[in-house]
Amino acid sequence: MNKKILVALSLALVLLLSSAAMAQPLRVALVLSGFLGDQSFNDSAHQGLQRAQQDFGIEFRVLESGNPADWEQNLIAMADAGYDLVIASSTQFQDILDRNAPYFPNTKFGIIDGVVEQPNVVSAVFAQNEGSFLAGAVAAMWTTMDHLPGVNPDKVIGWVGGMDIPVLHDFLVGYKQGAAYIDPEVQVLVAFAGSFSDPVRGKELTLSQYEQGADVVMNVASGTGNGILEAAYEEGRYAIGVDLDQDGIYPGHIVTSMLKRVDQAAYLMVQKVVDGTWQGGEVLYMDIANGGVGLTDMSVMKSVLGDQFPNEILDKIAELTAKVKSGEIVVENYEGFRRN
Repeated sequence: MNKKILVALSLALVLLLSSAAMAQPLRVALVLSGFLGDQSFNDSAHQGLQRAQQDFGIEFRVLESGNPADWEQNLIAMADAGYDLVIASSTQFQDILDRNAPYFPNTKFGIIDGVVEQPNVVSAVFAQNEGSFLAGAVAAMWTTMDHLPGVNPDKVIGWVGGMDIPVLHDFLVGYKQGAAYIDPEVQVLVAFAGSFSDPVRGKELTLSQYEQGADVVMNVASGTGNGILEAAYEEGRYAIGVDLDQDGIYPGHIVTSMLKRVDQAAYLMVQKVVDGTWQGGEVLYMDIANGGVGLTDMSVMKSVLGDQFPNEILDKIAELTAKVKSGEIVVENYEGFRRN
């Protein structure tokens, strides 16, 4: 065969293989320290990848486990399998990823709710303290509304978290500060369930706080939080949701939800790979100012209560949101939580 023809065929084959490689969809793995179906943190991350799939045509896989012994091997398995982007969705992956990312220099990693300083990792952290500040302010105002069903005359509110870890303490610091900003006399009851996937324990702790006089309890517990919300419904009391908009799960019993845009963090990580702006070592900071955290508009509760709904709460939250954005109010951080 003519040498020129061979060269031309070789070039054509290279171009064909290159085009085929370019046509391959981006492969993304989401590794969870828990399970889908929590109607909270994990489902939010999943929603972000579903949106990325619609917009960018990615392929993605989700690995779930509530067993800490599985988390490291799940992360390694996805990197070994050649996924282009592996997202670890939990602060509990911070040390795991820091330890393993150097072994896979050609794999892009993301971590949500933690910072890993490796050249192939993009991190996303949230000002959950700011969102919780607003939630604490709502709770402190709600506990004075004793004209509403299920609200007693005592100034007591509650807070139930999943694992006793720094990021949850960052929620708690903001919640307490927000409540104190409204009324320093408001008592805040605090409990940790020790798990993100134990709704029975979440319910027990919430019922205990209602018995101690709490009118409203904030859920910061992923799957465990399903029990918190159920307790509010069954006892005719109130809860505050977390991460996703949980207001409609038990209409009339979820005052508001503190939105933590885990979905947006996951989506942005994919988008950066797709559009070529990925930069290892970058930290995505999601706060009130850029819409990374906030509250729902309470429209579900407003619809249920009608004329009884205290509109002054919405006015106050709008005022506080503006003051946090402008820096007039500085929300405290939990010192043990790494934000940058």
